[in-house]
Amino acid sequence: MYDYLLRDGQAANAIHFVFKLQDTMAVLDMAGHLIRRIHQQSTHWFAQRTQEAGYDLTPVQFAALDAIGTHPGSDQAFVAQHIAYDRATIGGVIERLENKGWVARVVSARDRRSRELTLTSTGQRVLSDLQPIVQALQDDILQPLSDQDRETFLRLARQLVWP
Repeated sequence: MYDYLLRDGQAANAIHFVFKLQDTMAVLDMAGHLIRRIHQQSTHWFAQRTQEAGYDLTPVQFAALDAIGTHPGSDQAFVAQHIAYDRATIGGVIERLENKGWVARVVSARDRRSRELTLTSTGQRVLSDLQPIVQALQDDILQPLSDQDRETFLRLARQLVWP
């Protein structure tokens, strides 16, 4: 018997689904499905928390903002590689950040074909505002786990992502 808890952010009334695994498709207990559900939940909470703070951005946009803030002057290819995002679609992410006034693109003095990315002063403020929110969100995502289980989960997740 499995007891699956579907959490809805800060909802007071959580929904419980109790079922016998053999009465359902085994997909609900497969690693891929569980990882997808964790991603769904964390993305939902990310949007909820950042919108509550007055910002409209995706987790990928935040990761790009952080990468540019950490590595000013880098190009789009570096940002895509750094955040493990598709090089073909990172341009749209950067364009949206640029349209918000958070990122500036300038022609590289080293390679005129390349554009160097930097955070604007507004982008720096946004990143500074969001970092503690996103950090606190990590604790919320892993809230049901003990400290030891959190460490174990993160260690195992790193093994899967960076074998």
